[in-house]
Amino acid sequence: MKKDFWTCNIDRRGRMMRLTAGLLLLAAAAGLWWGLQSAFWASGCLALGLVSLFEAFRGWCVVRAFGLKTPL
Repeated sequence: MKKDFWTCNIDRRGRMMRLTAGLLLLAAAAGLWWGLQSAFWASGCLALGLVSLFEAFRGWCVVRAFGLKTPL
């Protein structure tokens, strides 16, 4: 039977790592936006940070959903 694409596929440790990465990326985006006035890099960090936070709260990893194995 095929697994559902949106099922939880990471454990507590993976969720904590993605939460930490998401918060660090959001802080980097804020620093880039207000510190260096680099909107291009800030928007990239913001997008990656939001995806990481979504993965942490949902318990779902987009890379694992496509069948690739990740260490966390």
